Amino acid sequence: RCHSGDAVVSMIVGYGILAFRDPNGIRPLSYGRRQVTPTPAEEVAKIAPDVQKATGFPPSPVRTKVTGPPEYEYMVASESGVLTSTGFELIGDVPPGHALLLRRGAPPELFNCALAPAPHCPCVFEYVYFARPDSILDGVSVYRSRLKMGEKLALRMKEAWPDHDIDVVIPVPDTARTAALECATHLGIVYREGFMKNRYVGRTFIMPAQGLRKKSVRQKLSPIISEFAGRNVLLVDDSIVRGTTSKQIVQMAREAGAKRVYMASAAPPVRFPNVYGIDMPTKEELIASRVKDISEVAMEIGADKVFYQELQDLKDAIIEAGIDQGVTLSGMDCSCFDGLYVTQEVGDEYLSSLAATRTANRGSEASNAVHQLYRLDGHQTERAKS
Repeated sequence: RCHSGDAVVSMIVGYGILAFRDPNGIRPLSYGRRQVTPTPAEEVAKIAPDVQKATGFPPSPVRTKVTGPPEYEYMVASESGVLTSTGFELIGDVPPGHALLLRRGAPPELFNCALAPAPHCPCVFEYVYFARPDSILDGVSVYRSRLKMGEKLALRMKEAWPDHDIDVVIPVPDTARTAALECATHLGIVYREGFMKNRYVGRTFIMPAQGLRKKSVRQKLSPIISEFAGRNVLLVDDSIVRGTTSKQIVQMAREAGAKRVYMASAAPPVRFPNVYGIDMPTKEELIASRVKDISEVAMEIGADKVFYQELQDLKDAIIEAGIDQGVTLSGMDCSCFDGLYVTQEVGDEYLSSLAATRTANRGSEASNAVHQLYRLDGHQTERAKS
């Protein structure tokens, strides 16, 4: 038996699709349906040879029906935004510990595969960062959750710093936009877009090499100088992980003419690695683990002040968003914030072994084309120097 956080989709050729989710429901898994548009029999006959040659099977007879009750095709995805954007109707989430079987021409079947009941603990980082804002995870709107995060962050800031001198709130795109907008609203401060994003650069915090992460931040974001010049700026980001991205962004804001730069995180300090499917840095790489005092975090990233969301406020934001939609979440996996891992097998020995593996493997091979180009560029630079 595998004790982990996973959502797995597998295809059984000629039979159907099998998907399953871990007993705690740490990772999300949604499924939906779309009504099939019947294909006339003569059209099917034209493509039948090509379909059979490519797959080894004839076209599904479901597609040839032109009368009778509606027929449906099904999709499984990590979040509902994928379904709705492709015309599928969300049915719901695969329950924790269940397997979903989708057979050709048959309705979905769910099987409870858990050996014993386990607490439902969806990963809080999905709501903070990974999921699209238009997705619904376990019945809870990601967008509404992030609005609540921004509201609670603003209230904490007003308590801690009632006489602030912030002139403008600027989000770090894209994930932080929702929280930043609501934060600005509750602070009573103007909200502005201050960075243009290059959509051809991926998420920087999971890139394997430090040099690549630094370089990619500059390529990823370009400041709109008019929104920074002469102002005290509050930058709102979804989280601060290593501090690499935050440091570069703060520096860009200063170069654009900001008088003071404050950084607010919609998530609490990230102090522990995530072991449930997110290639998060080792504990030693996390800035909040290395630096205990928030003032030191601000100094390290070059900001005048740093604000973090309280963990309880983050939990409440998601729980309250669920209650507004008639959903009650009994718990969440917050291990990257509090170090409490849902599966009992995760301990100091396992974390040390994982850290050694990640440290040894990270950056040893280029994991995609962008990384390969970076490594090639680095080799060319070294050759030019020599």
